[in-house]
Amino acid sequence: MTTESVTGALKKARSGVGVGGSGRSPSSRERKRQFTHSRTFTLFVLPSLILLVLLNVYPVVYAGMQSLRNGDLLSAGNFVGLSNYISVVQTPAFLHATLFTIIFTVVGVFGSWSIGLALSLLLRTRIPANGLFKVLLLLPWVVPVVVSATSWNWLVATPQSPLPIIADALGFGNPLFLADPLNAQIVVCIFKVWISFPFMMMMMSSALASVDVNVYEASKVDGASSWQTFGRITLPMISRSTYISWILMTIFCVNDFPSIFLLTGGGPVNSTQTLVVLAYSTVFQNFQTGPGVAIAFIMTIVLVIISVLLYRQIRKVNIE
Repeated sequence: MTTESVTGALKKARSGVGVGGSGRSPSSRERKRQFTHSRTFTLFVLPSLILLVLLNVYPVVYAGMQSLRNGDLLSAGNFVGLSNYISVVQTPAFLHATLFTIIFTVVGVFGSWSIGLALSLLLRTRIPANGLFKVLLLLPWVVPVVVSATSWNWLVATPQSPLPIIADALGFGNPLFLADPLNAQIVVCIFKVWISFPFMMMMMSSALASVDVNVYEASKVDGASSWQTFGRITLPMISRSTYISWILMTIFCVNDFPSIFLLTGGGPVNSTQTLVVLAYSTVFQNFQTGPGVAIAFIMTIVLVIISVLLYRQIRKVNIE
């Protein structure tokens, strides 16, 4: 090969062209094909993006603008900046709703998780009518919350309800479960655990099904007790699913409006009022759109922070 041919080949190699020919046609066809694929992909995705913006982004942006104004349901009002946020966080109602939201969420998440995990471990054993028990245990989650709340109202709402009558017969008097603030808070938290534990049971059952049985057999050979097996094998190996279930249940509890509204309406004396119920009453009962939407945005920010923290724990588990 002559020096001129070698030099020409090197120039073609630097420009991305093959040595055996000009290579202009394959390269141009490839670029044209990639452009066609990109354009087709964009045309297919564009309607979904437009729909996503209209259904999600636009309402959020519009609500954010409302939180910066002092309007109502009929008029936008004047621009007031962050004064709605400042005034909301300083009210006693917001502080009380925040405290009960934390209590309601902690009890709902860890109460339902504990019961769901215990039941999922129980259902792994050989018990009679295992499949029937699984179906029955899913009923609190499958039944609409309106039906469940109506049933619980029938059980505890009045002195003539079954549970107050039973408590009176046992010598505990005739407690007012939904008329006393503390009793109402306890009933609401128990109700949340009741309708949520089937979800946790399904999450933990799927996580336990992925654990290798040979690990448990090896632990028995090594002489590990049941508690040691549970604490050092079961919990670490289902930790990813546990963190995911905690994230989801935290979101469900903080945003749970129908359970509280149908059971107590936020009463008595606003004792069971969470942030989402407070936001609803502020907007649709007091007709203060700005402060109500500001409460909702504060909830969203807190949920994002909690979700990020728990998601970091999931990443740590993946690394390990």
